[in-house]
Amino acid sequence: MEDSKHKVTLYLSPELHRQLKIKAAVDEQPMSALAERALQFLLEHPEAVEAAHGRAHRVYACPECKTSLVMRTDSLEMLPRTKAILSDPPLVETAPQELVSLVG
Repeated sequence: MEDSKHKVTLYLSPELHRQLKIKAAVDEQPMSALAERALQFLLEHPEAVEAAHGRAHRVYACPECKTSLVMRTDSLEMLPRTKAILSDPPLVETAPQELVSLVG
């Protein structure tokens, strides 16, 4: 280990830890090297990470539509009616009028 590095403790979910271990084994790199590269990318390109994070499944309530809408790859799509049970209550936002007019 280089003298210029600091030892830190990170708490990861078991699934993320498992994925990191597998990636490290496949790439024949230490887990700390992969984590360092990922953190460097996040800090150098926050806009790329933020643009993709949390937008794929944002639900919009449309008072004029029969179903809710979801934003996927910069377009609104109707959510299929399903009886799926969600562990958390869904986050619902009102769709801006100009987006609703694109769908309807």
